[in-house]
Order: sequence, then C-alpha cells, then structure tokens
Amino acid sequence: MAIKKYKPTSPARRFYTVNKPTVTKTGPEKKLSFSKKRSGGRNNLGRLTARHRGGGHRRKVRVVDFRRDKNNIPAMVKTIEYDPNRNALIALLAYKDGEKRYIIAPEGLQPGDTIVSGDEAPIKVGNCLSLANIPLGVEIHGIELTPKKGAQLVRGAGLSSQILAKEGKYAHIKMPSGELRLIDLRCRATIGKVSNALISSVSIGKAGRKRHMGIRPYVRGVAMNPIDHPMGGGEGRSHGGRQPTSPWGWLTKGKKTRKTKRPSDKFILKRRK
Repeated sequence: MAIKKYKPTSPARRFYTVNKPTVTKTGPEKKLSFSKKRSGGRNNLGRLTARHRGGGHRRKVRVVDFRRDKNNIPAMVKTIEYDPNRNALIALLAYKDGEKRYIIAPEGLQPGDTIVSGDEAPIKVGNCLSLANIPLGVEIHGIELTPKKGAQLVRGAGLSSQILAKEGKYAHIKMPSGELRLIDLRCRATIGKVSNALISSVSIGKAGRKRHMGIRPYVRGVAMNPIDHPMGGGEGRSHGGRQPTSPWGWLTKGKKTRKTKRPSDKFILKRRK
C-alpha cells in the first residue's frame, strides 16, 4: 500500500504520514508471544544507562525463528502480521507436522504459499538455503554470520543483499550499505527482499508519535548551560565552540568505538565508506 497523507486540519497533521501495509491478522499467535517488562532505560540498579527511553504503548514480543532449522518440512503461510518490535512484517508458518513459527516476511509472500528450508529447496521467495546452493545475483536476506547460529544480517524492512562471487569456502556478499564481505558458504540465507520497504518514507509528523514509540524528548547540548553539557553556555546562540561531544565529553562524530576481541576485518573486502 502507498504512503497515506492527511489533510492539514492541524499543525500536527500537516506532515503526518502513515504506511498501512496489507496484514491479514491483527493480534499475535498466543503461544508465540509474551509480554516483556520495559526497563525505561534503567539497569538492574535502577540507574539510567540509556537516555531518552520510557513510556510508549505496550508491546508483546513475537518469537521469530531466525534459524530456519526445520529441514525439508513444507510450511504453509497462514498470515502476514504486524510486529511492533521491528519495521518489517512477519509471517506465521504452519508446518506439516503441526508446529507453528514466525519468520520475517519477504516481499511478495502471500497467505497460502508453501515454503521450505533445506539445501534441496528450490530458489523461491521465502525458502531458506545455504549460500553454497544459491545462484549468483539472487536477492537474499536474513543471512547468518556463523553456521547454525541464526540470521544476523539484512533483517530490516526493504533490505536485500546479493552474492557476487564464490571463492574457496567463502561467498562474496554485497551488503545493503555497499560493504563487500566474505561469508562462509555453509551459512544460510532466505530468498527474497524484506517486506514493508515504504516504512523509510514515513514522516513522523508530531512529537506525540515519538512518545507512543517509547522515545522521550532530547535536548541539544548547545541549548544547555555549561554545568549540564560541555557544549553549553555562551553569549547568545552559540555553536558549541568545540567538536561535538556527549554530556561526558566523549567525541560523538567519527571516533572509532569498535572493540571486538576477534576482529572481522579480514572478512571485509570493501568498506561501506
């Protein structure tokens, strides 16, 4: 469905747009969902460790299957549903053995379709195979980084990747960011592009809508007093007078923050920048 705009009956409505994708069921599957207590950005000691979080509408967590490890058992797509915890849609699968599972819904998947996981599966939207069995140039998403660990890459709405080449035991994958990366051929991926691509074109339109999402207001550092922020103070409107920093003086634009114990630099052939 296209982006819907409203008549500007109020200042809040003027820039308010919504995307209402086609979903076939409103509530989640009871056995595949649970309530989650919200932290409000506070840790186990009650101290605020993640700012600008709190409030928002209640959500239920849907248990999504990222492993796709039910091999060679056909599953029928029962419903396409909305998930408040992600920007992509999810699909409810009913397997031949009676089990039900959620997956991230690819674009074009419809209720009534039959999909399957396994290395003998055909190249069809929604099927899950190892990279070794997927032809070059096919759009894929939900890619594993480690075999049998479950999908970790390319899970956001509208995203897809491509296999550019296969060399030795690795596939050359072009990521949505433009990065070129080596991934083990034993890792699995799902055929197709992630659904709900128009979500990126939605204009929030008003502050209250952010509050519904559980995001609290934040204040610019240059608008604060010097005691509250390193960039605060000054006579009249100022530009901070220094490199952009956090309230604790950490550089916030361009500083390297990567601290992996096992760097994956050797698997990155071309960086996104």
